[in-house]
Amino acid sequence: MGGPAGGPSAGRPATPGADSPGAQLAADGGARERSEQPEQPHQPQQPERTKQSKRAKRTGWRRLVPTWRMVLGGFLTVVLLVIGAFFLGYSLVKIPPANALAMKQANVYLYEDGTEIARDGDINRENVTLAEVSKDAQHAVLAAEDRDFYTESAVDPKAMLRAGWNTATGKGKQSGSTITQQYVKNYYLGQEQTVTRKVKEFFISIKLDRNEPKDKILEGYLNTSYFGRNAYGIQAAAQAYYGVKAKDLDPARAAYLAALVNAPSEYDVIAHPENKAAAVARWNYVLDGMVKKNWLSASDRAGMKFPMPKEATVPTNMAGQRGYLVRAVKDYLAKNNILSEDELAAGGYRITTTLEKSKQDAFVKAVNDQVMSKLDKKNNPVDKYVRAGGAAVDPKTGEVVAMYGGIDYVKQFTNNATRRDFQVGSTFKPFVLTAAVQNHSDTADGRPITPNTVYDGTNKRPVQGWNGGYYAPENEDQHSYGNITVREATDKSVNAVYAQMAVDVGSDKVKDTAVALGVPSDTPELIGSPSIALGVAQASVLDMAEAYATLANHGKHGTYTIIKKITKDGADVVDLPERTTSQAVSREAADTTTAVLQSVVQNGTGAPALAIGRPAAAKTGTAENDQAAWFAGYTPDLATVVSVMGQDPVTAAHKPLYGALGLARINGSGPPGSIWAQFMGDALKNTLASDFDLQIQPGADQTQPPPSSGAVETPGTGGQDNGGTTGTDTGGQDTQGQGQVQGQTGGTTGDTTGTTGDTTAGDTTGGTPTTGGTDTGTTTGTTGGSTPTTGGAGGSTPTTGGSTTGGTSPSGGTTGDGGTTTGTDMGTWGGQNPT
Repeated sequence: MGGPAGGPSAGRPATPGADSPGAQLAADGGARERSEQPEQPHQPQQPERTKQSKRAKRTGWRRLVPTWRMVLGGFLTVVLLVIGAFFLGYSLVKIPPANALAMKQANVYLYEDGTEIARDGDINRENVTLAEVSKDAQHAVLAAEDRDFYTESAVDPKAMLRAGWNTATGKGKQSGSTITQQYVKNYYLGQEQTVTRKVKEFFISIKLDRNEPKDKILEGYLNTSYFGRNAYGIQAAAQAYYGVKAKDLDPARAAYLAALVNAPSEYDVIAHPENKAAAVARWNYVLDGMVKKNWLSASDRAGMKFPMPKEATVPTNMAGQRGYLVRAVKDYLAKNNILSEDELAAGGYRITTTLEKSKQDAFVKAVNDQVMSKLDKKNNPVDKYVRAGGAAVDPKTGEVVAMYGGIDYVKQFTNNATRRDFQVGSTFKPFVLTAAVQNHSDTADGRPITPNTVYDGTNKRPVQGWNGGYYAPENEDQHSYGNITVREATDKSVNAVYAQMAVDVGSDKVKDTAVALGVPSDTPELIGSPSIALGVAQASVLDMAEAYATLANHGKHGTYTIIKKITKDGADVVDLPERTTSQAVSREAADTTTAVLQSVVQNGTGAPALAIGRPAAAKTGTAENDQAAWFAGYTPDLATVVSVMGQDPVTAAHKPLYGALGLARINGSGPPGSIWAQFMGDALKNTLASDFDLQIQPGADQTQPPPSSGAVETPGTGGQDNGGTTGTDTGGQDTQGQGQVQGQTGGTTGDTTGTTGDTTAGDTTGGTPTTGGTDTGTTTGTTGGSTPTTGGAGGSTPTTGGSTTGGTSPSGGTTGDGGTTTGTDMGTWGGQNPT
């Protein structure tokens, strides 16, 4: 039965707990609250907001920016991780026993067919105490490698970061290691460039610094550092370079040994004379550091001269050509960042080269037959200066197949095939022609430069269009050629023509072309000036062989290689750089040059190449003062360059070769050409001869005459007298370069007086002296002319002219050719040029 009417259950369903006191209070409170609030329109129910939801939400890109709480938390996390990793590494990494350098394996060097060339691996080291090393030597090494060694910690994080940054940004590979770290690497670990090794080095260095005194660490470092010449440690280095003990090293010699630690092979100024400037700069850096640290007085420093080391004494297992070949391989590996000298020192590598034993033997035999067996060092002092270098490159592969470094690595340490300190002479001229065709260059008067373009070949002709100063190169033997084609000028190696051509092309473009062909951009004296055409650059024999191989390969260039494969423990553990080939210059430019160099063989100084009985292209060259003579040439299958050089065996100074081998002078077509011909004949024996497949420059077979039918007007170098008013010039010339004098046939008397050296009448235009000078020429035509007995070289006999009297030239010689010439040359003659 239900309750009374109007009770709590009336009109609504019963709910559990509805009659409870709490429910009643809630109902009463709610009723009061509703009664106190004005009636609101109906609103959708909103969720209750917290304090966090009241903050503005991060929208858009702001959501990607971490808050300061996140940054702080991340930083603290990283710090804790670093600290944890440090203590973990410190506890886990133990100081290992010393590595067994004395037990290391030998490196084996092989010909391409697997025949052994040589093996190295014997350690040259004598450990000494720190007391047995002079204070100067200790200070020099500290100045070179770690000036704050005694006051700093075992590691220098700032230096490591700086070195890493410099290496990554291309400023050179740097270690950033302290002496302690370097000692740990040398003595406890190895030379491998891995993160694991660097981590171990870091922790071992810290532990070692806590456990060993600084003197002990320095002593260990001095005994384990590599100084080149297979010398490990300061004692062995002092003996190898100066023949003294470490305790007797003075500041100058100590500074050089300290400099070597940075680059042992590169800074050996005997093995690499071309790097002497860099070695001396490093030597100065060490000495300046000693002064800065008060280890050397400024006054003592000021009077020091660079102490040249002695010639190297090398193991007999490197005698003959073996040492040169091994040295070339090591230099190639280091230069191309394949293996460093330190990594090689670990040993165990089998290095197969591209060298072919039969061709290598043929090269040695050719040099011995054509030069070395003919020397008479007892009776002819100049013969003591004679050295030879050679290299042969396969044009299609870029592989070095043979190399001649010198008479014997034990007797002559410097590799004559790779050294860069002798001028290449006129073997550089083909690069000028290649640049002209490559750049579609014109002469100053607008004629295209082709092999048949006519130039003025007058001796000492000042170049035109060059704003770098006066330059008037001499031709070989002071010979003047007058109008001559580029092809003939190449046959005869005419300096006057090629210097002008270099200006017409642009000497910087000539340099760029040479570099594209394979001449290294850092070659000494490879500068953009007219002299570049004469071969003042000091490229190596191997550099030139690479460049000529590019010409032989129709302008396609791939850097040379001397390595086929490197293995260790039977596995190919070293990756070699992939060889890429590119069209360095157009085929038209390369082939046009080849065609002209074939003419040099047929008609010029390249005649020794005719002896091999197959198509060949070649060029000769002579360095200034006849200090070196070159023969560079190629067939389609092989490019070879040979140089005979003059060097004092005691002082290492360059020496002229006048009188060597009983010859008045050594030029390219002499001994170098004979070596080239014998080697190429033997190297290509039993192979099919192939012809050059040439695509030459359009118009190269068409003559490009001067703009007018008359002679090219050429500024002279002391006045030029061309004599009478009528008749036929018969061509006499003054080989000293003072002027050209020509006889007339049946002519009348012609007098010329003036400071310009030009004739006032006649059909031949004279030149202009560079700085003045008065020429007076008188030619009297009579019958029955006689030949002058005191005339200069090149004086001609008038066919029907009168008597010819030799006039006195400004250089003290006489000239005679149909008249008397008196002139004074006050201009710049310049020094002798390479030809």
